[in-house]
Amino acid sequence: MTRRYAIYFAPPPASALAELGAELLGRDPETGEARPQPRLDGIDPDRFHAITADARHYGFHATLKAPFALAEGVSGDTLHGAAEAFAAGRAPATGPALALASIGGFLALVPSVDAPEVHALADACVEDFDRFRAPLTAAELERRRRSPLTLTQDRHLERWGYPYVFEEFRFHMTLTARLPDKAEHDHVRAVLAERTAPVCVDPLRIDAIAVYEQSDRRAPFLVTGRYPLTGASA
Repeated sequence: MTRRYAIYFAPPPASALAELGAELLGRDPETGEARPQPRLDGIDPDRFHAITADARHYGFHATLKAPFALAEGVSGDTLHGAAEAFAAGRAPATGPALALASIGGFLALVPSVDAPEVHALADACVEDFDRFRAPLTAAELERRRRSPLTLTQDRHLERWGYPYVFEEFRFHMTLTARLPDKAEHDHVRAVLAERTAPVCVDPLRIDAIAVYEQSDRRAPFLVTGRYPLTGASA
């Protein structure tokens, strides 16, 4: 029943991107409110609800520091204070417009081209917030290693608690689970490409970091703090 925290990019509340994410996933991570999912052409509503279940659990976001339990002696208030201080010393990060892409079979919004400022922000979050993270247990390491990892990814897992950091990092905002059936994958991708097109026009701007929190692994993540990036340098 361990409480976990994460540092994520969450689109500004009520923005077009935030509203789209809450609509497609069926939950608003700011309020915890369930949202009716849209009926999409040629996709069974129950099936769409199922393939968005994992993303709905985590809430619409992009990972900057993956979920972690707090180290012994660290409180949630301490983490929130550190997030506020971190944000006050760092400038907003900008990047290209988003685009729908397939990553290992799951669909997500990603930068359309390289986004070095966004990558640098994620790298800084991984390093800066690691002092608050409890080490992974043997069971957690075993669970992570059930998915094939490269040697580099495994080293990151042991050192940073997550395999996809630094050179392995890819900014993404997940919309679906993996879709191994090619016909279904291609159809869902085409439908979501049309649905997400309106938010894939303007450049990406990250002007705040958010602390997401869950009371235990079965509970959905909620935004419990949002801290503007107001510093002068990246």
